[in-house]
Amino acid sequence: MVEAIKNRYEFVVLFDVENGNPNGDPDAGNMPRIDPETGYGLVTDVCLKRKIRNYVEIVKEEEPRYEIYIREDVPLNRSDSKAFEHLGVTGKEDKALKELKKKDPDADLKIRDFMCQKFYDIRTFGAVMTTFVKAALNCGQVRGPVQLGFARSIDPIIPQEVTITRVAITTEEDAAKKSTEMGRKSIVPYALYRTEGYISANLARKVTGFSEEDLELLWDAIINMFEHDHSAARGKMAVRKLIIFKHSKELGDCPAYKLFDAVEVKKQDEAAYPRKYQDYEITIHRDQIPESVEVIEKC
Repeated sequence: MVEAIKNRYEFVVLFDVENGNPNGDPDAGNMPRIDPETGYGLVTDVCLKRKIRNYVEIVKEEEPRYEIYIREDVPLNRSDSKAFEHLGVTGKEDKALKELKKKDPDADLKIRDFMCQKFYDIRTFGAVMTTFVKAALNCGQVRGPVQLGFARSIDPIIPQEVTITRVAITTEEDAAKKSTEMGRKSIVPYALYRTEGYISANLARKVTGFSEEDLELLWDAIINMFEHDHSAARGKMAVRKLIIFKHSKELGDCPAYKLFDAVEVKKQDEAAYPRKYQDYEITIHRDQIPESVEVIEKC
């Protein structure tokens, strides 16, 4: 049995985008997400977790313990069926699971532990496993030890719509009338984003078994989450800095907000319109951080 982590962590991630759309809003014609009241850019936690999952899938290629539960074009009940096979459940799922629960009072825990051991993203972020929820099993909702918030840009952004043309015409009929097709793409000229995350050693020990090896893979995935996800639509994106706060014990040494407040990101005075990472200054106020909390900088 792999041992779970013993220390609580918080972390701050700084990443930037240049001439790209970091996270389109389907309710706004896929324009970059913004806070309409302040104009600050937003990137959802779901978007960032997708990048982390994709990186782990590329690096581990379905190694034991490192499969990914939330995958493109893979129905969730196909992954759930692996737990049925493990427990020897056959027949119609709902009926078979209810019968299993009657025969084995610990079936909930066995299914949860199996899914956590097999799938890295369940062990990390948790999951809502609908198949088990429908069968009235308590293992259907797993709360993961790693939680991310929305990313927000350091300064307000002004998304731009760029008109583009294509010389290839779609149909013969259209070709007789025009020589080009017109289109549009949305970009952010430049923005530096900040997101904050939490890692609970308590949940890792009690629920999913998130280990030190899993933790190192998470740091690696965060640092490289955009390196294998480049596209013309997303422009140039990169993680610029990862700041980790390691507490000395499972329940932590101080509130998370005090650690986050100790990381100051501000625009350089001479940069009226930031267009590169060097236009910002990052300061860690170590005098505001308890001595028992270790600060680790990556990137």
